[in-house]
Amino acid sequence: MKCLITGGNVKVLGKAVHSLSRIGDELYLEPLKDGLSLRTVNSSRSAYACFLFAPLFFQQYQEASPGQDLLRCKILMKSFLSVFRSLATVEKTVEKCCISLSGSHSHLVVQLHCKYGVKKTHNLSFQDCESLQAVFDPASCPHLLRTPARVMAEAVLSFPPALTEVTLGIGHGRRVILRSYQEEEADSTSKAMVTETSIGEEDFQQLHAPEGIAVTFCLKEFRGLLSFAESANLPLSIHFDVPGRPVIFTIEDSLLDANFVLATLLEQDSCSQNPCPPKHHQPVPQKQAHSTPHLDDFTSDDIDCYMIAMETTGGNEDSRAQPSTSLPPVSQASHDLAPTSEEEGEEAEPSTVPGTPPPKKFRSLFFGSILAPVHSPQGPNPVLAEDSDGEG
Repeated sequence: MKCLITGGNVKVLGKAVHSLSRIGDELYLEPLKDGLSLRTVNSSRSAYACFLFAPLFFQQYQEASPGQDLLRCKILMKSFLSVFRSLATVEKTVEKCCISLSGSHSHLVVQLHCKYGVKKTHNLSFQDCESLQAVFDPASCPHLLRTPARVMAEAVLSFPPALTEVTLGIGHGRRVILRSYQEEEADSTSKAMVTETSIGEEDFQQLHAPEGIAVTFCLKEFRGLLSFAESANLPLSIHFDVPGRPVIFTIEDSLLDANFVLATLLEQDSCSQNPCPPKHHQPVPQKQAHSTPHLDDFTSDDIDCYMIAMETTGGNEDSRAQPSTSLPPVSQASHDLAPTSEEEGEEAEPSTVPGTPPPKKFRSLFFGSILAPVHSPQGPNPVLAEDSDGEG
């Protein structure tokens, strides 16, 4: 693999790496026919991000040498981040960036061609890895917000840097509400400060969501995405469903695509932090009909925990997720992440995390991977996973 990046696109690549560094400690680099893919996932599988840079993004792009198989590698995020540590310096001094990967060498070579003929060569150690594949589908989410990234970036400026989670919802008058999320402590005698930002419907290009719907997710990863999207002057699309299902942030352009998938919070009192609780609450079903034979029913279990869906793939990114059919007002175990894929992979063994789940839990997604696709007639199995507090 060899690609050459010139001009301002070098800084765009650096910005993307900075955004990815807010999520995972490892970077999965995979050259594809559709472009260069950069992916990462946090250790608890509750946050995932992917950038796909189209061939037109590069001055020169060759995914593999003639007669050579496509390569993929995994490197430490901090190693790749060090190449683009100072974006201001990159913008001022770097004219070209050449990235090469060869199966005969044990290093990923990143060479920066700077002003006055200066060349900086970085040899980064890597590991051969499996193809990282996430299970998500924006089309399965019934709610959509689309707005310039600048609008959301200005809205989160009001929140303190130490804030962990933020609640996004639709309030009265179809105004989009961003509200700081605070855990309710029974022994606390003082109330924490709550910051709320309200954005009018006119600031959104698309707003397809009912009043009262709200989801809570980690702010750190969201800030990283907004920083990239705002600098690239690109619109941001937010796809979401009920609390407990992932929220998907997408950026689409002719030169690149970006997808950020974040877990959402589901608590015992899911309506306590909603900006505008719905007027009519639907009863929570005790049993849910199975539309596919490989789903297990956990709605009656005593363990109130999120499940992760596992899928292994050989590199196909077109995966589907089952849509949710109800909006539960209280916490319950759900099993709405039951994806299917056009390329079926070897099925991973399910596992159960022992012990009592913590009071605050996030939906955790499994990002399975395998070097070569192996046919398996069975679908993914749901398993239990703990929360993702503190990951980033």
